Amino acid sequence: MIKDRLQQVRKQIDQAERLAQRQPGSVCLLAVSKTKPITAIIEAYQAGQRHFGENYVQEALGKQHALGAFDISWHFIGPIQANKTKLIAACFAWVHSVDSLKIAQRLSTQRPNQLPPLNICLQVNISHEASKSGICLAELPELYNKISKLPGLCVRGVMAIPAPEIEYERQCRPYRELYQAVMRLDQAQFDTFSFGMSGDLQAAIAEGSTLVRIGTALFGERHYNNDDVNALNLKASEPSP
Repeated sequence: MIKDRLQQVRKQIDQAERLAQRQPGSVCLLAVSKTKPITAIIEAYQAGQRHFGENYVQEALGKQHALGAFDISWHFIGPIQANKTKLIAACFAWVHSVDSLKIAQRLSTQRPNQLPPLNICLQVNISHEASKSGICLAELPELYNKISKLPGLCVRGVMAIPAPEIEYERQCRPYRELYQAVMRLDQAQFDTFSFGMSGDLQAAIAEGSTLVRIGTALFGERHYNNDDVNALNLKASEPSP
């Protein structure tokens, strides 16, 4: 099932690239594996998927422990708590949800020296929703200028989760606004636009997405029960923040 779904999503990405006259293969698929069992990640991996996104640090650590032999690039895509930055800095290759200088500074100082710079995206609350994390668009230039100077980090681009819309043009607008704002940034060398999920994949790719975050369309609806969560937590050894 997951192999078939993965092929279908890749076909959708390929089609969206063609419609947008984008270079084939220019959009990376990030499989959002939060609350999904390890067996599902293995099935996707065996079908060729290598990038996986997690929202919850402790759950992700259990999966990383269990899948240590797999060549997986782990992305943290959830809200960042200050007391979890040490774990995130040490255990992930990417962080998509940086929205403050304080968090960036903690990730910078806590990134182990033996690891390459941590790839980060700055999260922009493009629809100004009180329920979502992220900076407002006007704050982006200043925050980028400050964070780009921090050691141990590489600011790769921006991430956004607009308010859900059904109509195609309304899906496009916030991504277009953010993409154009980034293009106007002096000295910014962004190559990553973390835009788009299952419901707005085509619009996101049309407006410049280089990475789409897909969960339900790949794995289906699934939530852990308490026994599943406890089993993962036991596999993760969590050092003090």
